[in-house]
Amino acid sequence: MAIKIGIIKETANNETRVAVVPEIAKKLAASGAEFLIEKNAGRSAGYNDNNYPKVCAFQESRQDVLSGCNILLTVNPPNDKDITSLKENTIVIGFMNPFDNESLIKQMAKQNLVSFSVELIPRISRAQSMDALSSQASIAGYKAVVLAANHSNKFFPMLTTAAGTVRPSQVLVIGAGVAGLQAIATAKRLGSRVLAFDVRSSTKEQIESLGATFLDTGVSAEGDGGYARELTKEELKKQKEILVENIGQSDVVITTAAVPGKPAPKLIDKATVSKMMPGSVIIDLGAVSGGNCEVTKADETIDFEGVLVCGPTNLAATMPKHASELYSKNLANFLFPAIGENGLEIDWDDEIFTGSNLTNNGKVTFSPNGK
Repeated sequence: MAIKIGIIKETANNETRVAVVPEIAKKLAASGAEFLIEKNAGRSAGYNDNNYPKVCAFQESRQDVLSGCNILLTVNPPNDKDITSLKENTIVIGFMNPFDNESLIKQMAKQNLVSFSVELIPRISRAQSMDALSSQASIAGYKAVVLAANHSNKFFPMLTTAAGTVRPSQVLVIGAGVAGLQAIATAKRLGSRVLAFDVRSSTKEQIESLGATFLDTGVSAEGDGGYARELTKEELKKQKEILVENIGQSDVVITTAAVPGKPAPKLIDKATVSKMMPGSVIIDLGAVSGGNCEVTKADETIDFEGVLVCGPTNLAATMPKHASELYSKNLANFLFPAIGENGLEIDWDDEIFTGSNLTNNGKVTFSPNGK
């Protein structure tokens, strides 16, 4: 069976990324893939249709792309209308928001689609090149610092001038996952003094290797798959006491704490924000799942007693060129092991495919509780 990959324009609000960039289209074409692409699907990411290889057939009609492909690669989950336009047994791969998208998953099963969620790709060494969560989080961490610097009323680095010496800003990064580590590295490059905190004590060495100071609260909460587990009330109270003091002394706070499938842990309440100096900035990368800060509103910048609290939910889309390049490579690396002489041949004994599968043979194969 010929591999016909469909690429459509992303329709989510403020989404500028595209699932496949020209460079990756060429590599997939060399493996025998053909492409049906909705016209101008890559333009918002910085790619014109004529940048893509000749094997790409551009369609004015979104419907023609959906009905003609047997693999659909997306950034965001397909909408209801898109799903009904796909043929049975079409393979759909993309960000699916699986923990909060039960109705969509059921609809894909009803349509007899074979769907995979990139969020669920196992975090094992063999799958690192497929890890779309990490590739997009690294962009968010970088852009969070740039956004903070833009909003801040201070220089980040120490400056010695004829008028005197300007002390460096203090940046506190909460959470040392991929986004947090990238934020730490970027803040250091800009010359600020960086403190970083994570409930996983194993991150201490990584934080210090980037030149930041590890903020030890005495709470360690290692979870499965490299994530942090949810904290108990007692642990949260102990952690909060130390964080409040350091948040109040910081010019910029960047929060990245998340627990898969659960609301973002509330780490900063209104009283804590009030302790920060006017002109200070909070960038809350947990905004997509409710926010780490009590003041945060998704995709808004709130002025709370002179402190700016920003809640961006899709910073990767503000840098669509590189975000699309990285994401496109993630998808290609996921597909390549399954491309055989007779088309796509998924190895259902491979934990990468079984672990990320949502629907197959008309059934839902994913359980939010892992059961």
